[in-house]
Amino acid sequence: MPFTPFHFGPSACLALPLQRRLDLPTFLLVNVAVDLEPLLVMSFDLPLRLHGPAHTLLGATLIGMVSGAVLFRCRRPLQQMMTGLLPLPYAPTLRGMVLTGILGACFHILLDAPLYVDITPFAPFSDANPLLGVIDGGIMYTLTALSYIPALLLYLWVRLSAARR
Repeated sequence: MPFTPFHFGPSACLALPLQRRLDLPTFLLVNVAVDLEPLLVMSFDLPLRLHGPAHTLLGATLIGMVSGAVLFRCRRPLQQMMTGLLPLPYAPTLRGMVLTGILGACFHILLDAPLYVDITPFAPFSDANPLLGVIDGGIMYTLTALSYIPALLLYLWVRLSAARR
């Protein structure tokens, strides 16, 4: 998807119910990290594919690992945000944040691959995109936009569940 906010709804729908296993801020923020590639290509008019190495499962894995480790170093502000602003329970670990980063970045690729011809999710092993066209682009954009509704409901459910403890 051309703009990362489309990824936040589906990511929240997946990460919120699994909040005890996945690091919510890492899962959401790693989607921004993956889309830095097309942003840089567009911003600087680089002679590169819009969706290059960062939009492969291998590239996403590397981005997820690095993002998870970097975000672990920034865990205190994330913890303040999670417990203060959102108020949700939050107990970050390096292992958890790195694994969540990998899963979040790969999830980003799985959301983008059905839409874009220039994505080769299995590169360097294959230049094919078997996910291209699996779902119509208009339907995908509609579903990702509408996913904010269940994401909000899931957030309220997780928040109320945490308040009861």
